[in-house]
This record gives sequence, structure tokens and C-alpha cells, in this order.
Amino acid sequence: MSKKGFRPDVDAPEYKGKYTPYDIIKEGTIALVVVALLTVLLAFVFGSPDERAITIKTWSDNAPVDFATTALSELNGTSATATYGAPYNHNGDGQAIGPLNLAKLVGVHIPIDTAHDFVVGPLRTQPNNPKLTTALATWTTASTSTQTAWLDNYTKASSKMKVVNGNVIVPATNAGPVPIMINDLTQMAQSGALDAALVAGHGFYTTNYTKPLLFISDGTYLAAVAQKQHILGEQWGMMNETGMYPGQPWLWLYTMLYQIPPYSTTWADNADIYVWATMMILTAGLLLVPFIPGIRTIPRKVKVYRLIWREHYEA
Repeated sequence: MSKKGFRPDVDAPEYKGKYTPYDIIKEGTIALVVVALLTVLLAFVFGSPDERAITIKTWSDNAPVDFATTALSELNGTSATATYGAPYNHNGDGQAIGPLNLAKLVGVHIPIDTAHDFVVGPLRTQPNNPKLTTALATWTTASTSTQTAWLDNYTKASSKMKVVNGNVIVPATNAGPVPIMINDLTQMAQSGALDAALVAGHGFYTTNYTKPLLFISDGTYLAAVAQKQHILGEQWGMMNETGMYPGQPWLWLYTMLYQIPPYSTTWADNADIYVWATMMILTAGLLLVPFIPGIRTIPRKVKVYRLIWREHYEA
């Protein structure tokens, strides 16, 4: 049987040169010390502040009007989540790459009805509140057209919304039970009960924070805090909080794409899917490096290894 031919871009030739001793313990120790010192130094110079996580309670305490306004948008179906489409609902076209609508192909697998999941459902968990119970019964038994009329009347007056002595005040007429629902939801949020009610889970561990995160992102408070911290996307900022594993450093490439054309211009309406597709292509390229002719020979051609093993090649 003939000997297999040598492939220069795949096979390494048999080494026939000299050998020199190498102290891997010494090199490893030096590397560990250098990396440790750099880590401490860079953490001291560039470390992010240890900010507390923003919860719905934090949001409603610091910006109750913004919270109540956002709650109204969840109830009347105009929020970003309510109109996003798949995977949350059928109220939007969802993300598409050209004519290929991948969001619709995947379908709604995280169903969210913002009116029920963010407002009506949590309010039903409130005990010993006859006034609220009556308001919810009035809401659920009303026709869709009646609910719409109540919401329209409340929405028209919501620009004059204010909070007085912990109560949401809106000079709306013929708004049915909507004022009671928005007011009680705001108070529920300020008590911290809404955070717990929105965490989905069926068992001991309740760690699905999809709903509270979507609710918070629909308001303006989170963006305002991010702007003050200089970590908005257009500010090219980033923060890695302790206790927020895995943090954000691994996301820098992903988030960067949103800030550059064509993702921020031509593809802006479908940036989510285009960024995802780009990351999948880059990931596939990284995994397939050993199998791509030309690419896999770069290390051998640039000869960086000679710098790493310079003592060996000097011998």
C-alpha cells in the first residue's frame, strides 16, 4: 500500500531539528502573575460601578408616571412588546431577512398577551381589595368595543397624568375601570409584588425574567438610566455588573453591529435578525477554520509560532 501523500496545508512535517529544554512551570507562573496584575490594574482603571439591578419596584418608585403610562400601553396594546410579533404574539410581522420572514417561520413560542400578562393577570393576585375585584370583573365582562372606548378616553387624558399622595391621577371621563386598574397596578409595583407576580415558573426555582424585562424595556426609565451611565448603544458603552452572569463583555461584538451601517440604517427595522444571522455566520466560520483551505494555513505562513518558540529556533 502506498504511503499517504504529504499535504502542506494540513499535515505537519516530521521535525528533525534540535531540541532545547523548556520549563513550563516557570512560563506558566510568569503568565499567571502578569495576567493577575493586568486584571487588577485594568479593573481598577476601567471597572464599572456596582449598580443595583433595576427592578419594576425601582422603576415605579423613581418614575411612577412613566410606569403608569407604560402600563397603559400594555393594556391598550400599543407597547413595543405588544406590537413586536413573533415569538411573543401575532400583532406584528416580526423580524425578516429580505422576503424570508424567519420570525413567522419560528412562530409564537413565548406567548405574551401584554394586557393580561402585565396588567389584568397580576392584579388578580391582589387579595382583599373589593374595589379592584369589582373593577376587574367589569373589565373582563365588557365587550371589546367598550374596553376600547374606555382605553381611548383614558389615553387621551393620560398626557396630564400625575401622581398625588401615591395615587395615579388622570382627568379622564367615561374610562370605566381603567383608572382603578392603572392606579392599583402602580401601587402593586411600588410594593414589590408585581416583580414576583411577573416571574414565570412552575416549581421551586422561578428564574424566568422574560416578562419583567420586557415590561421594563417598554418604558423610558431604563433608557434614561443607561444614558446617564453612558451605556446606550449609540454611546458605545458597556457595563458588567457583579452577580449578572454571564455579563456583557462577551456581547461586545453582538451589540456593536447595531451601531454601524447597514444594521443601523438600511436594516434598522429588522436589525435583530440581521445581527443574529451575522453572528451565526461568524460563529460557523470560527468553528470551520481548521477545514477552510487558505485560512487554516495562515498561522504557518505568518510564522508567529517562531516568536513564541524563539529560543527553540535560535538553538
